[in-house]
Amino acid sequence: MNPPSAENIYLPRVAVLDRVEDNIPDVKTFYWRFENPADQRAFRGFHPGQFVQVTIAGVGEFPASLPPSPTEDQIFFTIRQVGGCTAALHRLRPGDKIAVRGPYGNGFPMEQYQGKNLVFVAGGIGLIPLRSCIVYAIAHRSNYGRIAIFHGAKTPKELMYRDVLAACQQTPGVECHLTVDRGDNGWEGNVGVVSSLFKKPGVAMPVENTVAFVCGPPVMFRFVIRDLLAMGLTERDIISTLERYMKCGVGKCGHCCIGVAYICVDGPVFTYEQIKRLGEDI
Repeated sequence: MNPPSAENIYLPRVAVLDRVEDNIPDVKTFYWRFENPADQRAFRGFHPGQFVQVTIAGVGEFPASLPPSPTEDQIFFTIRQVGGCTAALHRLRPGDKIAVRGPYGNGFPMEQYQGKNLVFVAGGIGLIPLRSCIVYAIAHRSNYGRIAIFHGAKTPKELMYRDVLAACQQTPGVECHLTVDRGDNGWEGNVGVVSSLFKKPGVAMPVENTVAFVCGPPVMFRFVIRDLLAMGLTERDIISTLERYMKCGVGKCGHCCIGVAYICVDGPVFTYEQIKRLGEDI
């Protein structure tokens, strides 16, 4: 494959897998680096919440969130096996090559939230796109007020990024609350939907001067939004990502268009106020 050309926005860059880790059932994390060191250096300017287009030679291309924070040294993505492309990726091993283009999208404007309290609410693999923001906020701890993380999953085995959550629990001014739909013999935490954590004894949910990041399945999103609004957060202070199958990633093909917005360039990050204006039901 030839080196990337500045004139060709569709040309991916060759990357090499360094390590593959199992996370939860059907979900793996792939650590990678660009084959060309210049590409690696240029990529370091990505923002939390952006995404890339991943190519598996002879199979196809798909969009993937970037869960690492730009404050971290390694680049990786965490992918659930859901189709042909992701199944092909899950069969790859360290040393195998893929191709990546991007980063794309607007990302989370973390600098705009300096001085505010941050609330993160994630259901299942909804923690993947929020991980970058959480790690970024912890790395710039003095720039933010209180930080509260609420993460829920179907079972204890499906809780994501347990190492990151454990580190957050040890950070002053950071609260981390976990819940599952169904516990097991070793689970001593909360059982219930993630929004049930908001009013648990000992949970001081920040509302004033607060921005809430919400990602998860649609049914979770609707109930969490309802509860956050009832608690006093405004629609513009609730932020999420919209997921669509983005083919070009640069606003050319129209595949991810909703109303007047292209998810790949105007998003994928939107406030709930913007989501309602688009007429999107998530």
